[in-house]
This record gives sequence, C-alpha cells and structure tokens, in this order.
Amino acid sequence: MGIPPVRPPSITKYLKPYLLKMHFTNKYVSVQVIHTPTATVASSASSQEKALRESMEIQRDVAAAAKIGKILGERLLLKNIPAVSVHLKKEQKYHGKVKAVIDSVVETGVKLL
Repeated sequence: MGIPPVRPPSITKYLKPYLLKMHFTNKYVSVQVIHTPTATVASSASSQEKALRESMEIQRDVAAAAKIGKILGERLLLKNIPAVSVHLKKEQKYHGKVKAVIDSVVETGVKLL
C-alpha cells in the first residue's frame, strides 16, 4: 500500500469526516466507511467474510444487506464513530438493499449526516 494523500486544511474543513459507501454484486454485499481527510477505510463489513458466510443462507438479498448494516453499525460504535454521511452512486436509489443497510446502521445508534 502507499501513504494516504494528505489534503490541505482548506479542503478538509468542508469534507464530512466519515463517508458510508456500499457495493452490491450478484453474489455479495459489501459496505465500508471511509475517513475522508486521510482517505483510509475506518471500518468495513462484507458478506464475503468467513464468519458471516456460515451464518447467512443467502449473501445477496435484502436480509443479508440488513445484517451487514447492523454489523457495520456495531463496529462503528466500537471505534467511537458516532455519525456518518451516505454516498449513493448515480444508479442507487433509497430502496431495497440500500435502504436495508442504511436503516440497520441507524438502528444501532449511528447518526446520519
């Protein structure tokens, strides 16, 4: 890996510190929270993780997305990250898997900015 880019303070004061990004494939759901000033991954959860694969029947449906969101929310609270902002791609709408992930993260106590 390399050294993460350091952004000047004039830019970082306008960035929201933690950004939630979601990626869905035909087989898996993966979610990560990125610390924007340092451009590093603060926390992540995926249905590809070995411990989670055994406990879930299907790794790609809405129930799996909700479970991944709940796990991510718990990991964020363990790392003392109280709030995140959401980044949706152009084709993503607040519906289905996206809604399940966001709602389950909020249910754990993490706030959305």
